[in-house]
Parts: sequence; C-alpha cells; structure tokens
Amino acid sequence: MKKLSICGLWLGLLLALGCNNSNPDSVKEAQKENNANADSMQKKQSVTDSSTAVASKEDADFMVKAASGGMLEVELGKLALSHAARQGVKDFGVMMMHDHGTGGDEIRSLAAGKRIVLPDSVSNDQKKEWDNLMKKKGLDFDRSYISLMVDDHKEDISEFEKAAKEANDPDIRAFAQNHLAMLKLHLDSAQSLDKKIGRKISAPQKAPPY
Repeated sequence: MKKLSICGLWLGLLLALGCNNSNPDSVKEAQKENNANADSMQKKQSVTDSSTAVASKEDADFMVKAASGGMLEVELGKLALSHAARQGVKDFGVMMMHDHGTGGDEIRSLAAGKRIVLPDSVSNDQKKEWDNLMKKKGLDFDRSYISLMVDDHKEDISEFEKAAKEANDPDIRAFAQNHLAMLKLHLDSAQSLDKKIGRKISAPQKAPPY
C-alpha cells in the first residue's frame, strides 16, 4: 500500500506540473482561449442579451493565474513534506496543500459557471521553480522554499486585492475578497518562518524542533 501511495503522489505531481518543459504552456493556452472567447462574444453579442455572456479578459486572466498559483502551492507543499528539515516548514506545506487545494476546488466551480477555461497544469516558469526546489534538501530547501512563499504570497495578495476592487464580475470580486484573509495568514506564517531560518548559519547543526 505504501508503494501504491507513493506512486499515486508522483503521478499527481506529474499531472499538475506537466511532463516536461517542452510541453505547451498550459497557462498561456488557457489565457489564449479565454481571450479568443471574449473577443468572439463581444462581436456576436447584442447589448441587451447577456444570456451568453462570458467573463472579461481581465477577470479570466485573474482566475487563470489564481488556479495555476494554487496548483503550484499544493505541489510545493507536497515537496516540503519530503524535502524540508524543519517540522514548521513541513507543517506550512500541509497548510498549503489543504488551503490551496480547497481554494482550487472553489476556483474550478466558479470558473465553470463563468465559462472560463483554466489550465490543467502550472506554467512552464512555475515548473522551473518546482524543478529548482526539487534539487534541494534539508535547510537549503527550507530557506529557498519559505523565501519563495513570502514572495509569492505578497504577489498573490496584491492581485487578489486588485480583483476584489476591480473585477467586472461580482462573484469573482467576492471570491477574491473572501480569500484575502487566508492569503494574509499564509504570508504571516511564511514571514515568521523566514525570520527563523533565513539567517546564515556559521556551522552545520541539527534543525530545531519548530
């Protein structure tokens, strides 16, 4: 059973991350399709008929980025379980898997109702971030992973705040607003860990129990 579980985990990673960097970029493909849909509907749709409305390019782009970002957070969280040295970093990874996994379900449900095409894997650039962390272990992984989480969540908060104010669709505005508290909690947790593990260590030592 243990071998089957490990195989299932790596199969999930391959599906979310794409098989290799030569594959078409799933995020760019989704953005291209959403833009084409918006352009097509704008030409065909009358001013009074909203029954076939599709999301604006800006709203669709936000949803695509939120989906791919969430997938990356989940997959990096899984990586933290096997590569991190400190228990606090592993616990943070578990939180990413749970919270962004649940958020991903919400994004897919909302996108389906808005006729928004979402990527089925992370972008090629995000895959490179995963590849880079995959090569690291222990304290080196901890520092690189948490540093990336601080930067990513700062960017996420900025994008979600913008969408909460400026998204054309009220449901997408509400989605962005409702997830800001979670993202800010993640950032606080990452920054707290970053302060503990981001400093240079003069000599090798065992990871402390946090």
